[in-house]
Amino acid sequence: MEAGAVFPLLFALLGTAAALSFYGDSISFMPPQKKEDGAFRVTFHHRQNGRSSCQDQPSLTCESGVCTSFDTSRVRQTEQDDTGRGRWCQSEGHTTAVVSTNKTSFSLRGSGCCWVSNVDGKTNWTAHAELDLGTRSDSHALNSCPVTTTVSSLRVPQNCFTRIRLLARDPDGDDVRCRFSSDAPVPSNFAVDKATCTLTSTGQVDPGVRVFELMLEDFPTQDITLTYADGTSAFREAFDVNSPPLCKVKLQFSVEILPPIPSCEAGHVQPIFLSETPSHGDVLHATVGQTFQLYAQAQAHHASIRDFQVSGPQNMSKAFKDDENGKAEVTLSWTPQPSDLYRLAPVCFTAETNATQSEMRCVVVMVTQASIIQGKATVECSPNKMTVALSRASMPGIDENYLTLSDPSCSLTSNSTHIMGSMSFSACGTEVEDKGDSIAFKNEINSFELPDEIITRRRTVQIGFSCQFPKTVSVSSYYNLHKSDYIFTESSFGSFGYAFEIFRDGNFTSKVEASAYPVEVMLLQKIYMGIQAESELPNVNLFVESCKATPDDNPENTLSYDLIKNGCLEDETIQVHPSNHTSFNFEVQAFRFTGNYEQVYITCSVILCESGSPFSRCAQGCLKNPSRRRRRRLHRETAGHYISQGPLRFVGTAVPSAAVGDNDVMKKSGKPPAVSPPPVSPDTKSSRGGWEMRQILSNNISTVVFASAFLVSVVLMAVVVRYFHKKRREEDRSALIVSGWEN
Repeated sequence: MEAGAVFPLLFALLGTAAALSFYGDSISFMPPQKKEDGAFRVTFHHRQNGRSSCQDQPSLTCESGVCTSFDTSRVRQTEQDDTGRGRWCQSEGHTTAVVSTNKTSFSLRGSGCCWVSNVDGKTNWTAHAELDLGTRSDSHALNSCPVTTTVSSLRVPQNCFTRIRLLARDPDGDDVRCRFSSDAPVPSNFAVDKATCTLTSTGQVDPGVRVFELMLEDFPTQDITLTYADGTSAFREAFDVNSPPLCKVKLQFSVEILPPIPSCEAGHVQPIFLSETPSHGDVLHATVGQTFQLYAQAQAHHASIRDFQVSGPQNMSKAFKDDENGKAEVTLSWTPQPSDLYRLAPVCFTAETNATQSEMRCVVVMVTQASIIQGKATVECSPNKMTVALSRASMPGIDENYLTLSDPSCSLTSNSTHIMGSMSFSACGTEVEDKGDSIAFKNEINSFELPDEIITRRRTVQIGFSCQFPKTVSVSSYYNLHKSDYIFTESSFGSFGYAFEIFRDGNFTSKVEASAYPVEVMLLQKIYMGIQAESELPNVNLFVESCKATPDDNPENTLSYDLIKNGCLEDETIQVHPSNHTSFNFEVQAFRFTGNYEQVYITCSVILCESGSPFSRCAQGCLKNPSRRRRRRLHRETAGHYISQGPLRFVGTAVPSAAVGDNDVMKKSGKPPAVSPPPVSPDTKSSRGGWEMRQILSNNISTVVFASAFLVSVVLMAVVVRYFHKKRREEDRSALIVSGWEN
């Protein structure tokens, strides 16, 4: 009797209520093994998602005539909604199949009813996986399938749907492609990026539940030959997606499109993961018999995080903790058993609120007999590159000839003590990862084997390293950067920085030292300022969209004065000096705010654009009518970033600018520099006080003439008063003398 009839996974569906709660499933294979008798042992884990009870799974069967045994473990529920609302659950069971010696592939199939109530009215579902059993010429082992899964319940507000990143990790390093399954309809207005396995929207997405059935397939990245037990062979060309895949695994999941929420800003209502959380796609390591822990942290400023939804292996425990500041954390603990050896266990998680959830992040936990030697590495981060140095002493017997970066075309160097590599954030296979409140640039040093090697005695090496930057921060407090006071990171522009300086004269070469802040100036004298941009991209232009003055270091102060607005010069004393495409040098006459204000801070909004882009903000220049501004285009310009300089402190009295040399404009105060927080975009207009000050500045000549005339008038009046007063005294004296004579 065939195994398809004798050894199926038979679990009855319990009633209509349980049947109408299928949220999806996934199948993950362990590395297949060849037995001494030539048969193949294939072990896989099946996860199924549902609503309230997930301990029962429908049948999965081996293709007829292929399996000689089909040993199934007990299915266990691994996750449930801990809030008591019964919104999701997940179960996992594992099966070991023995496949006949003369077979070239192994295939699994299953079906069931019913999908959760959905927009398309779909009910029945089918599961499928197929593995090629040829021995690979590059690894001399059987092929390993892509690893994938999802959390049970995915929920996204209608106005916030942009993408859902799916886990697609291949143990052999093959190229994984994702496509919609040919035996299931594709929900309207959705697309999948085949190369990145990312689900996106292509139009208006209405509220309701959508169900998705995707096929993940892997293709070799180099030419290989597959050799089968029956003596036949097959050739696979590198990256040939038209040839049969080495493995294909079906992934099924549902997405509930929720009603709109007030704000889609990450961390507002939707939780955002904080920097200590692993990045999507990370490979973590666990050891048999030792407790492995995964820590994740999220925050939502205007919602309470109630739980973390997790998709993980059996016996993984979850410890949840929250605080009063909208932060919450989860610690996942798992102790791999001997049967988990060499397993690549997918783990996905989301942070949950009552109204929505965070993005889904997924990692792969690789189980080994003993911990992989990590080595001791130091990483130096600079504005546009990172340098790693691996200590030889921490890894005795290491051979740098068999080490490579993520991109093998980039070479490593070495000396007697260290193995070193240096790379920009856009080269050598460096990946950019948005970690929520920060952005990380990641790379790896890995060992490799030669294609014709049958055995090896070299240790496996895997050293991951990264540079992590807050998305908006004054870098001087984080890294020892000599040229940039501010650094920003965006996925399309990498890392870029700005320096905002005050200079001593119009040559813009001698800047005011940090020890001279606050910078003391006198009214009406020229202030020379310059902004310099640094970017790892070679062809970019700097554009200063706005500059405004405030009497303190709060750029949102309602008392403000525009120097530059919408790219247009607003103050008549501003002069822009010629500079290169990444510099902006200008001068302005010193002023102060009317009232009891002795200081001025300057805040500017700056943008970097790719050169030659006719639709970028840089190309638009001055916009008198801001409503005509075109929308920002991806990969054409950065977002506007705010940088501040100051304070300027006023001393002495106003004098004509011609009476003072340029070198006397600024004086050292000997006080430490003032620290300004990263500014944000202001929505305020110039105040009445700023307007009156502007009127006075525009009439400085009249002011001098008026003051001179007034002084002359006072002197003349004093002379006249003194003359008449003296004359009156003389007349009184004469009268007294005459009166005396008469007496």
